[in-house]
Amino acid sequence: MADLRCTIAGIESINPFWLASAPPTDKYINVVRAFEAGWGGVVWKTLGEDPPVINMSSRYGAHMNSNRDVIGINNIELISDRPLDVNLREIEQVRKEWPDRVIIGSMMAQIDERSWKELAIKIANSGVHGIELNLGCPHGMCERGMGSSIGQVPEMIEQTTRWVREAVDIPVFTKLTPNITNILWAAEAAKAGGAHAVSLINTVNSVISVDLDAMAPNPIVDGKGSHGGYCGVAVKPIALHMVAEIARNPETRDIDISAIGGIENWRDAAEFIALGATALQVCTAAMLYGFRIVDDMILGLSAFMDAKGYKTIDDFRGLAMKNTVDWNELNMNFDTKAVIDQDACIECGRCHIACEDTSHQAITFDVAADGKRRFTVVDEDCVGCNLCAIICPVPNCIEMMPVKNDLPYLTWPDHPKNPMGESS
Repeated sequence: MADLRCTIAGIESINPFWLASAPPTDKYINVVRAFEAGWGGVVWKTLGEDPPVINMSSRYGAHMNSNRDVIGINNIELISDRPLDVNLREIEQVRKEWPDRVIIGSMMAQIDERSWKELAIKIANSGVHGIELNLGCPHGMCERGMGSSIGQVPEMIEQTTRWVREAVDIPVFTKLTPNITNILWAAEAAKAGGAHAVSLINTVNSVISVDLDAMAPNPIVDGKGSHGGYCGVAVKPIALHMVAEIARNPETRDIDISAIGGIENWRDAAEFIALGATALQVCTAAMLYGFRIVDDMILGLSAFMDAKGYKTIDDFRGLAMKNTVDWNELNMNFDTKAVIDQDACIECGRCHIACEDTSHQAITFDVAADGKRRFTVVDEDCVGCNLCAIICPVPNCIEMMPVKNDLPYLTWPDHPKNPMGESS
């Protein structure tokens, strides 16, 4: 069985699967249940001292598909509303009972040096392995000058990270908000402040839905609603992009990454690792399916690594980076065409409708004497957009096949039609 141990910011973990700072890590009983299930670590729900925290009821809204599968959750919950001293005592207790598991203390304070340093010291004294600076919460706390109100300003990110680094001698993770124009500004600021690692992404600012009877955004609190933080499988593409940007950026490629955002199974985990993540944090999937999902993640990732011949996580960490490039570095002479497996086709016609109505009119059909419809791709009109393969309900019925040609690898700067480029 593959070795799933990993080291991030100098902290050793029995596996890369940690629970993110959220309701599942709010107290002793939750964390113990998580460790019993096999999680390698937890980031304790964000701690603060001032001002007092009062959470709302209700707190969650959901974005579902037509089958009521949850695509994403919007929450308006704030940081821990339990007394700081109670949280710290419970952290100490869990650390003694589970010495082989990782506990990171998440924290948040107002933009004041003394507040950050004093709170960081208290949390460090509880025995945590490291501290995560929550600079990403997009609701409730940012209105108080915390969370994303700090995380959207690179100078504040650097300053806050430096304050905590000066106050404690344990690893510091800076948690970044996705609600920013360029994630590299935040990551570079965290590194400049001395962060050992960055955690990302925090939740995406959102309004999940509108109740058309109450005429208020969900979740509704006494007839009114507000914006909140969006998480779950729907945000995974955003998280993958931001993790990749940091991992391939020359200024930040050497900083460890704790990846968060839509991780629900082993494949999600492997994708983040392939893009440079050092370890992983999970929240929404655990809330939807329970802590035992880590079993499938561990077994699935192990099986994948065994099949590929990877003995450790580092054997494939970042391997996808060499193939992750800016758009203008892609080969403009590469071409693909859709190919339909006639034996697998169920004659639903979705490929034809999608291509005819919204793409390039490259799929025709005729009706045989027995009444069966046969769909055919017109290669001259097919641009290889993948839409037909995406909407086809039969796996692998439509495949995109590369077209062989002798044309050179051609990027946009060198394209003959680019007035700013050189002639090719």
